[in-house]
Amino acid sequence: MSTLDDHILVLNNVTKRFGGLVAVDDVSLSIKRGEIFALIGPNGAGKTTLFNNVTGLPHEVARLGIARTFQNIRLFDYMTCVDNVRVGRHVRMHAKLWDGLFKLPAERREEERVTEEAMDLLRFVGIARQANQYARNLPYGQQRRLEIARALATEPKLLLLDEPAAGFTPQEKVELMALVRKILDRGVTVWLIEHDMKVVMGISERIVVLDHGEKIAEGPPEEVRTDPRVIARESTPPTDASRRSARCLSMSTRARWSPSSAPTAPARPRRFAPSRASCTRRPAPSASTGATSRPQGPPGSWRSGSVSRPRGDGSSRA
Repeated sequence: MSTLDDHILVLNNVTKRFGGLVAVDDVSLSIKRGEIFALIGPNGAGKTTLFNNVTGLPHEVARLGIARTFQNIRLFDYMTCVDNVRVGRHVRMHAKLWDGLFKLPAERREEERVTEEAMDLLRFVGIARQANQYARNLPYGQQRRLEIARALATEPKLLLLDEPAAGFTPQEKVELMALVRKILDRGVTVWLIEHDMKVVMGISERIVVLDHGEKIAEGPPEEVRTDPRVIARESTPPTDASRRSARCLSMSTRARWSPSSAPTAPARPRRFAPSRASCTRRPAPSASTGATSRPQGPPGSWRSGSVSRPRGDGSSRA
C-alpha cells in the first residue's frame, strides 16, 4: 500500500471557478514518484486550468522542483537556444547582483558552468547543433524540444508537459515518446496533458480523465480504455450545453478575437471617373454673339444638342 512519501504531488478537492462557470470541480488525484502520469479529456474539460492551479507563478514553483511547458510555445524568440536554456537555470544560480556588475571570479566561473550545463541539455534533447541560432528560427518540433530543455534546466522533480505532441508528425511523436522515457530515467516524474491516444497509451502508467471539470475515471491505461463512463463519453456527441461551457471557459481564460474588437481599415476613397463629356474641351465663344456654341454631332449622340432618352413605354423623348 502506497504512502504519502511515495507520492510527489497530491491534490485534494481542487475547484476553480470563472464567474459562474466551474472549470475544475472538486478534483483529487495523486502522482507517484518516478511515473509518467497522463491527464486527458475533451477540449474545455479543465486540463490546462488544473495545470495552472498547480504551477501558479512558474518562477516560484520552479524553486520547489516543479517545471512546466506550455500549450502555446513560450520562448524568447530573439535569444539563442543556449541562452534560452541558461534563463531556465537562473533559479539555481547563486551569484549576486554586485558579482555580475564587477565580474568577480566566482560569477565568471558560474556563468561558464551554466553554459556547459545548457549545452548538455541541448545535446540531451537533440538540438545541440542549433545552439547559437535564434529560437524563432527553429522548426516547430525543435522549439518544443528547446522548451523542454529550458524546463529541465531548473532541475525539476516533477515536469508538467502541456500537449507536447501537438502538431507533430508521426515520426516526431515516436521521438517524443523516447525523449519522455529518457527524462524519466533522469529521475524526473512526468505529468502530461495530451490528446493523441497513441502517445498517451504508449508511455503513460496511470491516466486521469476529466470531463466538464469533473474526474470521471482513473487508473492504468487498459482500465481507463474499458471504463464504462469513458466509453459513454466517447460515444455521446457534444451537447449544446457542453459547447457553451467550453466556449465560456475559453472566453474567461483568455481574450478572444472578435470582429467588433478588430481594428477596422479606413475606407478607401472613391476614385472619381470623369465622364467622356467632361474631358471634352469647351469651344471658344463665338465672335459674333459671344455665346458658346454647343458641340454638334449625329442625332442621339453625346455630341448632339438633344439626346434621346428612353421612356418607360419604349418610346423616346428628346
